[in-house]
Parts: sequence; structure tokens; C-alpha cells
Amino acid sequence: MSARSAGLAAAVAAAAVATTACSSDSGTSQGGQPVQQAAAAGAPAALKGVCPDTVVIQTNWWPQAEYGAVYRLLGEKPAIDKNKKKVTGTLVDNGVDTGVRVEIRAGGPANNFTPSAALLYTDSTVILGGVDLDQGAQLSADKPTLSVFAPLDLSPLVLMWDPTAHPQFNTISDIGQTDTKVLYFQGSTYMSYLTGSGILRQNQIDPSYDGQPQQFVTSRGEVVQQGYLTNEVYAYEHEISQWKKRVAWQLVSDSGFPTYPETLAIRPSRKAELSNCLHKLVPILQRATAGYLTDPNPTNDLLVQLVKEYNAFAYSSERARYAVTAMKDNGIAGNGTNRTVGDFDLARVQRIIDIVKPIFAGQKKPVKDGLKPEDLVTNEFVDPALSAK
Repeated sequence: MSARSAGLAAAVAAAAVATTACSSDSGTSQGGQPVQQAAAAGAPAALKGVCPDTVVIQTNWWPQAEYGAVYRLLGEKPAIDKNKKKVTGTLVDNGVDTGVRVEIRAGGPANNFTPSAALLYTDSTVILGGVDLDQGAQLSADKPTLSVFAPLDLSPLVLMWDPTAHPQFNTISDIGQTDTKVLYFQGSTYMSYLTGSGILRQNQIDPSYDGQPQQFVTSRGEVVQQGYLTNEVYAYEHEISQWKKRVAWQLVSDSGFPTYPETLAIRPSRKAELSNCLHKLVPILQRATAGYLTDPNPTNDLLVQLVKEYNAFAYSSERARYAVTAMKDNGIAGNGTNRTVGDFDLARVQRIIDIVKPIFAGQKKPVKDGLKPEDLVTNEFVDPALSAK
């Protein structure tokens, strides 16, 4: 997950997706939701004849807890394609067979970093793709996307530091009052916000972070580093043998960069075509989010197996459990500021537009003229009565 947002929008603009033939090394997972019954015709969970026979969801990274709601859609014993890094099974709504299948494709290193937003334009089988909302704004002029569901309410992105080396740091603003080097992935929009707003200074940031712990470790914690609360924070404290001690952190969202991460988006020109499907599918995603946060362990077992089968990276069940707790405790996943899971706060979306508009203009990548929240997101398909506990 560490690099998944870096440079995605540039890759969308340049993407020329080639399909490479390869043999399929498939297997069957022991995970997935038990299928208890079939949806009756016309029932809320009945997707047969309303949605495509296989609902394809493209993510921007490997399977992990942040995508738990999406992977909870899979019924028991889904088929795993190790070569194509995808998993396919019955699409299940809390134990009810919806009558269609779901295919979830891994992204990032799994597909040569081809962004989901690009695949919405080049692969018509992809129904939903993961799009960070600041990325959606950046693409709004040439490759617009429309987000229909927010699996996470806040980004788990953090800046983290060694509290022993920097006992005076409590917030990201504190870092900006020093000369401490801050490592991040080149092309990250949030860093342009932090420097442009004066929270950090241009001469202290270093875009050489590559997702590896060496610089942090060899500096003995003198540097500050980008990471994710749901991954690096746990890994550094419990799994990285060269460190294995506490790190301190603050969410970047707490510094005033309120993007919605990895929203599920469609190509806007397909809205009419997909409308009937989305009116049923999005509430199923809402229920899957609530169900995952309440009972994450079966899905986490599947996530750990998939990461292993894909030969991706070391992902433990302990890290997955920690990630769910961290997401719930820090408002990363849940209902946000109201009682509805998965919806968008349009005032907050406007705030995102206001922040990124001058950033992208300065990069000679202006957003769509007159860009409005309704150009980027819609709550049309969200059931306001559905919440996460």
C-alpha cells in the first residue's frame, strides 16, 4: 500500500494497457463467506439480470485490510488466479447468493502500476475502480471518474517518527518547526499541500522514500517518514527486526488534507448503463463494510492467503487484525460525521477541490473548469439508513 497513490494520475494519462497472454495458475481458497441461501427474485440482494454476470472490481494495491469490505463480497472457496493476481467467486450479501459473481483484481505491483482509473477507460469489463478523490480531481478534465462509494472515511496515511529521537514532536506542524528530513514518495499530492500551506518547508522534504525501512533504521530514527497507520506503524513496532520499537505518528488528514482514499468509482459515461446495478450493489457494499468491521477474521484469513498466493509481501493475520482496530479507533472506517456508511460529505469534497486546484494548476495539469463536488462523487446509490456499528 505504501506506494499506491504515488504517480497514479500521471500513469493514467500515459497508460497504454497491453494484455499479455500467460498460463493461469489457479487454485481454490478455503476462505470466503459461507453461502446460506439464494436471493429471491426481486429481493434487495438479487443482482442476476441487473448487474453483469461477473462484477469486476479493480483495486490499486495488494489485498489487505483496507480493502476488507470488497473482499467480504466473496463467497466460500473462491478461485484464485496466481498469475493474473485476481480472485473470483460468488458475490455474497452477508451469506445470501446474489446470483452473480465478483472478480477482484489486485493492483500496484500486481498490474505494473496501471491505475484503476486508467482501466475504467481501457477495459470495459471493469465496473468499479479504486480512485483517491484528489486523484479524481486531477483527472477531471481528461479522464473523469465518478465515485459512488467510500469504503474508508479517512486516509490511513501518516507521517511517523521515533519518539525517542524526537520527543518534542506531537503533530506534523511540530516537524515543520525543525530541520528534520521528511521522506516521502515522489509525486504525492499531500506533500504539495503540506509545503504549500507552510506546515512543512520545501528544503526539508526528500522524495527518495521507496517503501523500504533502511533510511529510517540507519538514521536511528532521525528522519521522519511517510507510512500507513494500517501497515508500517505495526510492521515497524512488531515485524521489522532492525527496529521493533514504538513509532509515533499523525494522520495526514489531521493536518487538513481530507481526501477520501480508494473510493470505488465508475466511468461517468457509463452511469446510465450501470444505474440499476449500482442501486443494489452499493447498499451491498455498505452492508459488507459494516459486516467486515464487526467480524473481520474470516475475511482477514482470506486476505492473508491471497497475499501469500500472489507472492506479494509478508502480511500476517496479526497485522490485519491490528489494521481493523486502528481503522475503527481512528475514524478511518465507519460512518464518518453522520450515521451512514460509505457516503460522501459534499462540503468536504469541495474542500479537497479547493486544496488541489492550485496545486495541479501549478503542475500544468489543471482540473476541469468549474469543477464541482457533484462532478467527482454521488450519493445517489447510497442507502442513508445503512450504518456501521
